[in-house]
Amino acid sequence: MANAEEKKTIGVLRKATVLADAPPDLLLRLVSGSKVETYRARQVIYLPGDRAVGVHFLASGRVKVSKVTRDGKELTLAYRTAGDSFGESCLLDGGPREEMAEAMESSTTVEVERALLERVIAAQPSISYQFARTMIARRRELESKVEQLIFKDVGSKLAELLLRLGSEHGIENKRGLVLGVKITHQEMANLIGSTRETVSLTLSQFKRKGFIETEGRKVILADREGLRSMA
Repeated sequence: MANAEEKKTIGVLRKATVLADAPPDLLLRLVSGSKVETYRARQVIYLPGDRAVGVHFLASGRVKVSKVTRDGKELTLAYRTAGDSFGESCLLDGGPREEMAEAMESSTTVEVERALLERVIAAQPSISYQFARTMIARRRELESKVEQLIFKDVGSKLAELLLRLGSEHGIENKRGLVLGVKITHQEMANLIGSTRETVSLTLSQFKRKGFIETEGRKVILADREGLRSMA
């Protein structure tokens, strides 16, 4: 019988897409090998080369996953929000982390030990299927990002990014689609492989064309068709 703390952790794990179909007894097994941790904004969760203990399931907040070069250049691979998981590559070979994970705001994760998660996946084919679907979807995202970096200019990449953020986090109002996620010009630059200065300049051009409006740090997609023509 799970105690109050274990029930809370089970509730978090159940919100994860890949574990949504897991029966309660298997989730309880995961709790026995899990660690709940809260990270403050801008706190690094792990760095390349760190030992990969397990897979993180995000209970709340927002986490950036990125590649960092030795000279400090950064390419953002993805942002993870509540219900997402990250660090799954450790399930492949158990090697050290290859990417960096950083909390962008106060975030709580449940990290489940790799060996235990592997046993549970083996016992529940539906979980294995969900993990496979997730990994395939992320592979497609990375292939799309590589295509953008190689073949598209900054305007196209930025327009596509804004449309994707609108699709994932947009809130409709009379002025357009408000991006319901706080993201800086530097973060946008890291996502599309550009510089903050270039992103700021391109956003100003979008604003002059009426594609977007701004309100403080809030971005409003005022002309989505115009952005689609750029993308």
